Amino acid sequence: MQHDENTPTDGRKTEENAQNIQHVQSAAADGRPALYGRKVLSFVRRSARLDARLQRAWGTYADTYLLNINAGEGSLDVREGFVFDQAYIRETWGNTNPLIVEIGSGQGENVVAAAAARPDVNFLALEVYDPGVAHTLLLAGKQNLKNLRIAQINAPELFKAAVDGSIAEVWTFFPDPWPKMRHHKRRIVQPELAADIHRALTDEGVWRIATDIEDYALHVHEVMDELDGFHNDGALTVSLPVEHVGKRQRG
Repeated sequence: MQHDENTPTDGRKTEENAQNIQHVQSAAADGRPALYGRKVLSFVRRSARLDARLQRAWGTYADTYLLNINAGEGSLDVREGFVFDQAYIRETWGNTNPLIVEIGSGQGENVVAAAAARPDVNFLALEVYDPGVAHTLLLAGKQNLKNLRIAQINAPELFKAAVDGSIAEVWTFFPDPWPKMRHHKRRIVQPELAADIHRALTDEGVWRIATDIEDYALHVHEVMDELDGFHNDGALTVSLPVEHVGKRQRG
């Protein structure tokens, strides 16, 4: 799961943080607003060392499961010109089965269990943190799963590269709630992402969103209920501790 991590504690700037600081300094120099040109991310990426077990898993299974679509080493953007289309899906998974994409797969337990239970469905796990990617590699490799791949990519960038109707379902389970008002812009469920997901989904596609944070559930409704092309298949009662919302495309 992606946890609320607002400020780095190790004193080192990640590549993304350094780029954002450079944007702010450049904007200030020519009179533009401080946020001009900055990419708002739904996470704060921290450096994290892998223990020996996870390092071995990365070395053993990355070539099998980890997609090579990044713009460069350490980048969370897709490379220039990359298109996530049926031809790429067929080449990567070796079939034309329906594809489910999980945003923020964390340690991988959910997506690996789903892939093991549904071998006739393809799965793609999107995760930005090294330990989560490595643990997902470990779980998938131990079961020798054929229908799962992992991308260490900022999720909105993947959906921008996806062609229309290429994805059957999108899962976003218990995303980082970013509870402070000034951080709400970092919440992953936003109109721009919703528009790209809507375009990438098949005609009967579903975006499944789950949260145990009441305020986030309300945020989801504030975003999704204003959008054309989705309707709510869930029975949301925000006072419940855990609730599931399924958003289905209108035909």
